[in-house]
Amino acid sequence: SNIAVPPNRAALFDKFLKDEQNTQAVNLIIENHNLLMDKWKMENGIADIMQQPVRILNATAGKPYEAKFDFDKFKWKDIVSFRFEGLEEIGLTYDNKTKQLTGVPAKSGDFTFIFKFKIAGEPENAPYHEKPIPLIINPDPKSLWKKIESDRSDPYWKEDDVTVFAPLGDRHILVSSKRGRSHANVGSFREDDFAFKDLAKGWCVVVVADGAGSAKFSRKGSAVACKAVVDYFTENFSDERMAELDELLQQYKNSTGDDAQKKLNRYVYNNLGKAAFLVHKKLEEFAAKAEVSLKELSTTLIFTLFKRYDIGYAFLSFYSLTICISFFKKKVFIIGRYDQPYFFIRFHHVCWPAVKL
Repeated sequence: SNIAVPPNRAALFDKFLKDEQNTQAVNLIIENHNLLMDKWKMENGIADIMQQPVRILNATAGKPYEAKFDFDKFKWKDIVSFRFEGLEEIGLTYDNKTKQLTGVPAKSGDFTFIFKFKIAGEPENAPYHEKPIPLIINPDPKSLWKKIESDRSDPYWKEDDVTVFAPLGDRHILVSSKRGRSHANVGSFREDDFAFKDLAKGWCVVVVADGAGSAKFSRKGSAVACKAVVDYFTENFSDERMAELDELLQQYKNSTGDDAQKKLNRYVYNNLGKAAFLVHKKLEEFAAKAEVSLKELSTTLIFTLFKRYDIGYAFLSFYSLTICISFFKKKVFIIGRYDQPYFFIRFHHVCWPAVKL
């Protein structure tokens, strides 16, 4: 005790302490002190839980979800009773064995469910404390993409998706041109195009053009480019012209010198280059007639002439910008690499003046 008792009052103080009424009063003070401290500890523990930030993993609508909700992790050791409210509306449940929230959320948005709890020392009939728990449910990215049909009344409208399977040469060709997701999301047009045709002497031509997304009428530019290539080879590659190419390829196969390759290079340059030049001219003519700028028709271009011989296939190709072409036989072979042309002529958008030979 911190009470100073003079020596001449020691006997009196001892008598005071032994008084039964006074002893009961002291015990009552100690008991009330302990009750107050226990109550404060309980209130402080409740406040800690209520004020503690709880962050759980974001969910995605329509996808299986599981996230830990572990009291030990949160250091909530005094909780003796609990329940959740609002989980069912979100599409989730709590598994007490795994200490996980699981389910498949149906909707996206910012949600809040309620964690109700009691801690040790509270009366059984005491109300539950309610702690709001935020949960973000992100939308499924696929649900954000719309598929809006392009405007059929547009003068340069084309089908949004086209797939063709047809015979070509001694084989079949499968071509699919599909409008990109970003275009479908805003209802804009398919920008690319393709064409193919059997030519004389067993030769075939395949052409693909991809309109520049930044060009207003590139969808028309790619269509004009593909048609121009096919028209060029149809109108200009007679049996005699194709026979000349066959002869050059035969000389190249049998020759070990540079002369045959130079002749073949010159043939490819003159003829495939002229096809690209015709594309450029056709785009110029269309731009003038439609009263639009040539740049608004910007498109890339790639086309290939091919024929099967006894020893295999011959491929002669032109490509522009960053398009490449490849074929595969057990593994893929690139035959139009942007930085390593081989019997190829490299340009940029075929509506640019650089195509003029």
